[in-house]
Order: sequence, then C-alpha cells, then structure tokens
Amino acid sequence: MKPLKLVAVSAGLSQPSSTRLLADRLAEAARRHLAEERATEVRVVELRDLATDIANTMVTGFPGAALREAIEAVTEADGVIAVTPIFTASYSGLFKSFFDVIDNTALAGKPVLIAATGGTARHSLALEHALRPLFAYLRAIVVPTAVYAASEDWGTGGDDRTEGLAVRISRAAEELADLVLRRPAAAEPIDAVIPFAQQLAALRP
Repeated sequence: MKPLKLVAVSAGLSQPSSTRLLADRLAEAARRHLAEERATEVRVVELRDLATDIANTMVTGFPGAALREAIEAVTEADGVIAVTPIFTASYSGLFKSFFDVIDNTALAGKPVLIAATGGTARHSLALEHALRPLFAYLRAIVVPTAVYAASEDWGTGGDDRTEGLAVRISRAAEELADLVLRRPAAAEPIDAVIPFAQQLAALRP
C-alpha cells in the first residue's frame, strides 16, 4: 500500500517564521495520527520561495518548474494543511495568489486543515470569515477545528487543557487524519478498453 501524502502550505514571509513553525507542528501532529493506520510522507511548501514565480504566473498563466511541482504536490496530496499570516484581517496576498493559480476544481473533496498566525488573538475570526469560505468555494472538505496562533500562544507552552495551542493542534490534526483515512481511495487507472464487439464475441457460445 502506497504511503499517504500530506502537504503543508506555509505563506510566512520572515525567516524564521511563526507561520512555518505552526505548519510544521500541525504536519507532525497529523503524521503521528495517520501513522497509526498508514505510513505518511510529509512535505512543506514555502510560498516565500515561490513568490516571484507566483506573480509571473498570475500575469502569463504559465508556472515555472518549481511552482508547477508545488502545485502538483498540493493537488495530488491526500490531505492539505494551509497556513497563512493574517494581514489587514484576512489571509496574505501571497497565500491567496497561490491558490488562485491552482485549478479551481483541483481541491474538490480534498481534506484541508486551515490555520493562521497573527500578532493578536483579535484576528482569529479571519479563519472563519476569510479562509473557510475560500476553501468552501474550492469545494474542499475543511476540518471543523481551525487553528490560530497569536504571539502570546507561543509563550504559554500550550499547557491549558482546553484552550492551549498544543491541544488545538492535536485536535485539528486528529480531525484531518480521520478525514484522510475515511476518504475513498482513487480508482486505479484502466490499462486498456476492450472493444464492445470483442466483449460480445466472448459471450457467444
């Protein structure tokens, strides 16, 4: 049985980035939950490294090799983790542009975990009024628990049993893993189509 493919998309701009850190923690938590049933390969796509290619593709419609590979990784994944910093009460332009250059049917039926980072907890509602509608439009299956990490969340250590960041990460990752494991497997490609006349001939006595 082939390993499952899990791809985390990080739209962090700085280096190091709290957005990338959250993406890594979510991916590792989801991998641990999935590993109980299936081997899982994890890949992180850093949009920061693809910013110029994304901008060029928006203008020309032709992605470069690196962006094309990233798009294929996301569209072929069994599950996706999408993490963005919050700017002006919404996802970043880089984050939106990446999903704009992906075919708008490519994520249909695909389990997606949405997450975001920001300087204050007041921006957490952006997950519900910006990210969730975006992926609903793309017909992805968005996990119920969205994860937001404000600056103060990184200092708490996530020890609170009900509201800590570690608890939210674990819950969201478990929900993603459950959706991935329950998703019907893709049908195997048919090697050859048998002509109808040949099928009829095989049925004759």
